[in-house]
Amino acid sequence: MKQNIHDVLIVGGGLVGASLACALEGRGLDVVLVESEPARPPMIADTDARSLGLAAASLNALAALGVWRHLANLPAPIRRIHVSRRGDFGTVLLRADEYGREAFGGVVAAPALGAALQARLRELRGLHHRVGAKLVALRESDDRREAEIAHGDAVEAIAARLVIGADGTQSAVRQAVGIDASTHDYAQHLFAGSVRATRPADGQAWERFTDSGPVALLPRAGGDYGCICTVATADAARVAALDGGGFIAELQTRFGWRAGRFVAVGRRSAHPLRQLVAQRIVAPRVVLMGNAAQTLHPVGAQGFNLGLRDALTLAELLREVRGGDIGQAGVLDEYARRRAEDRAQTLRFSDGLARLTSNPAMPLRLLRSVGLGALASSSGLRARFAGGAMGFRGRVPDLARDETVVLENER
Repeated sequence: MKQNIHDVLIVGGGLVGASLACALEGRGLDVVLVESEPARPPMIADTDARSLGLAAASLNALAALGVWRHLANLPAPIRRIHVSRRGDFGTVLLRADEYGREAFGGVVAAPALGAALQARLRELRGLHHRVGAKLVALRESDDRREAEIAHGDAVEAIAARLVIGADGTQSAVRQAVGIDASTHDYAQHLFAGSVRATRPADGQAWERFTDSGPVALLPRAGGDYGCICTVATADAARVAALDGGGFIAELQTRFGWRAGRFVAVGRRSAHPLRQLVAQRIVAPRVVLMGNAAQTLHPVGAQGFNLGLRDALTLAELLREVRGGDIGQAGVLDEYARRRAEDRAQTLRFSDGLARLTSNPAMPLRLLRSVGLGALASSSGLRARFAGGAMGFRGRVPDLARDETVVLENER
C-alpha cells in the first residue's frame, strides 16, 4: 500500500470534525478528513428534523468560519429562556437584553447545519476529503501515526503527525488507542422533532423538567418549535407507537399550556440517553473531541457547543505552534489543559441537572424549589447561568469571542 504523509488526519466528518477542518483552513497544514458517510448531494433540510440550540459563542465561531452563507435560513434567535419544573415551585426567566445582548444564541435544524458545513468543506483548498471510508487500523510510530482507511474493498495507508478522533460515541480512534470511558445510562429516551402551537414561537426557549426528564421547546424560523421530549425508557415503546394526535396530547400533558395549545407535530426520532466520558482526551499523537471525548445528556443543549469549542481550541493551539511538531506531547498536554475547565464544568452542569431534575424525592423537590427561587432573585447567579448558556465558560477560543452575528429576522 502506498503511504501518504500528512499533518492532520481527522477521523469523523460530522458536525465537529467538519468544523475542525474549516477552522484549520489557512493554517498551512496538510489535512485529511475521513468520514464514513457516502458522498451526498446538496440537500434541503428536513424541517421535522432535530433542532440544535447554538450558544452565542458557537454562532460567533460558525460565522467566522464562513458557514452561515450556506444556510437558506439563518439561525432563529433565542432571546429569552424560561425554566421550570412540573410539581415544583418557582420559575426562572432569563432575558438577553438584560445583559446587553440581542440573543443568547440561535436555533438551526441539525441537517441544515450539516449541509452548510459540507458545502463549506467543498470550498476549502487543499483539503483531502475521503468519503464513504472508515478507520480499520491505527498504529503508533516514532514521529507519526499510521492509519489504514478502508474504501469498500480498497485500503489506503495514511500517516499523519496528529490524528483527531471526532468519530462519535462509539469512537474507533478512542478504542484503537486504548482510552477507557465511563458510561451512565439515564434510563431515558429522547424524542425529537417539531411542533406548532397556537401562539407562534417568538424567540423564547422553554425548558420544562419532569420526573421522566426534560421537555424543551426551541424557537425556529417560521414560528414553530424544535421539540425535545424525554421519557422513561420503560415508557419509550408506548410513546413511539403514538400517532400525531396522541403525541400532541402526551406533550401537552408533560409541558403544560405556557406556550399555548399544540396543534401539529412533525416526524419524530427517538434516541436512548447515555452519558459517556473518556478518561483522557489525548494519547500519543491523538486528540479526542466532541462525542468521542464526551457524550452528554441533551439537557441545556450543551453537546455540540462543547464539541465545537474542542475543535476551536485545537485549531487555535495549532496556529500557535508555527512550524513545530504539532503532534508532540507538549502540544497535546497544553490542549488538555486548555479544555479542562470548560469540559469539567459543562459535564458537571449537564449530568447534575439531568439527575437532579428527574428525581421525584420530596427533599429534592424542596431543594429544587429553593434553587429556582434563588436563581430567579439573584442577578449574579442569573448572570453566571446565562454566561454558561452562551458558551462563555473557561478559556474561550478566539473564534468564539463576541462578534456581531446576524440572526434570522435581522437579515
